Amino acid sequence: MGIAQRWDGMEYTAARTEREREFLYWLTRCPGFGAVTVQKIWKQAESFESVYYIEGMELYRMGILYSAKQCPEFDAWKKQLEPMRQEYHTLGEKGIRYITPLDTEYPERLRHIYDYPMGLYVKGELPGDGYPSAAVIGARNCTSYGKQSAEYMGRELAAQGVQIISGLALGIDGAGHEGAVKGRGKTFAVLGCGVNICYPRTNYRLFEQILENGGILSEYPPDEEPRARNFPARNRIISGLSDVILVMEARQKSGSLITAQLGLEQGKEIFALPGRITDALSEGCNYLIRAGAGILTSPVDVLESMGIFYEKPMFSYEKADKGLAKFEKMVYSCLDSEPRHLEQIAMQTGIPVSQCMSTLCELELGGFALRTNGQCYIRRMTQP
Repeated sequence: MGIAQRWDGMEYTAARTEREREFLYWLTRCPGFGAVTVQKIWKQAESFESVYYIEGMELYRMGILYSAKQCPEFDAWKKQLEPMRQEYHTLGEKGIRYITPLDTEYPERLRHIYDYPMGLYVKGELPGDGYPSAAVIGARNCTSYGKQSAEYMGRELAAQGVQIISGLALGIDGAGHEGAVKGRGKTFAVLGCGVNICYPRTNYRLFEQILENGGILSEYPPDEEPRARNFPARNRIISGLSDVILVMEARQKSGSLITAQLGLEQGKEIFALPGRITDALSEGCNYLIRAGAGILTSPVDVLESMGIFYEKPMFSYEKADKGLAKFEKMVYSCLDSEPRHLEQIAMQTGIPVSQCMSTLCELELGGFALRTNGQCYIRRMTQP
């Protein structure tokens, strides 16, 4: 057979590649073995199959296993080779692909990070190597302004051919994905659980939309429940798959800043959405800007950094304002990025509450206002 793949100087025929993938699958499923450990073992053994014949104590003497307690655990795991091999071959029945560094479709961007995942479970597509990509990340408990900004960036960037990468979490992550779907572009979610689990469950509709417009991927096997320790590790994949990272809202001590730091270590460009100095959710973004991150003011900032011409003109609310009726102008002028209650708007404009409610409905239908919760409204960033 001809050569199927070269990886780290080794050549593999198609038959050997498949056998190596089986042993790699078994090795990555060994409890306590992370990506770096598997890489170290492979470099010593020169093939994944040969790892099976090495005793745990020998790996300990090599300095690969950090504790002697791991030795009997590794030796015992050899009994799981056949069950793991069977599990590997049933992934396709679940609509899941297992992509490894041995495969040509393994994302090229990930090959350049230190602790690249040794196996990815994928539903749908993988991000294309030949297309620009941006991570849209931030707080779960975000503000209406942050959520709207994330959706706006996701939509405008996706419409220009930029792949949107995020983690499907509530708040900023979900908004970035939603924006990409609305922009009719590609979006990809990296999970901290199995790809057959939607977490959070409230994002199930979005989960399905992502599968139709991109893909779901994870380093963790099917049925793996979301665990707190999984998320910091999955963040390196989000940053690794991206050319630029957009931090929309984040506290100073947050997973988003960890992702941004990982991105910096990987040589990625960071943009942060500036916020008020009194807002806790803007502390992280303002810190990043002070540390040298790009100031995110519009999609143009990101697209120019990628060398992409922004074809769609920016929307001008000043021009739109001229087309509004008298009451609509009065109510619209009271709206901004912070939610305002109906009664507060009525008091400020002097318009009766019933008339104010009717006017807000008209602005909402026209794409100028957005109801956040209850009877609170904000100014919409862009028209639908």
